[in-house]
Amino acid sequence: MEMFLDILVAVLLILGCLMSLIAGIGLLTFPDMLTRMHAATKPQVLGFLLIFAGLAIHLRSWAVVPLLLLAWGMQLLTAPVSAHMIGRSGYRTKHAAKDSLYADELKQIVDKVSGTPATGATDVSSKQAEKTED
Repeated sequence: MEMFLDILVAVLLILGCLMSLIAGIGLLTFPDMLTRMHAATKPQVLGFLLIFAGLAIHLRSWAVVPLLLLAWGMQLLTAPVSAHMIGRSGYRTKHAAKDSLYADELKQIVDKVSGTPATGATDVSSKQAEKTED
């Protein structure tokens, strides 16, 4: 039984490391921001799960399982959310290759929001025009 658990730990750790390696290679080789963002989040979260599962089996202690679950849960929550925010900001700052998108669902929302000034925003050009008239 001990040998089987050691082999299982080795397989889980190697697979987790390979997923992290795949994520790193994807960050370096994919052509645009949106595909790089996908490569940074999808395999990385699964890689962490495999590494943490291997670590939990290797340590053979129930005391570390809640800590590992908390660490993996935080990674599961923060990686996709941060990638989503990076994707939206990259889209708005024209870093996304919009010609390669199959469907551009964000275009309508961005056009609607960018057409009206935000709450509390002032129009700088009209204030400058008033100063030049005086």
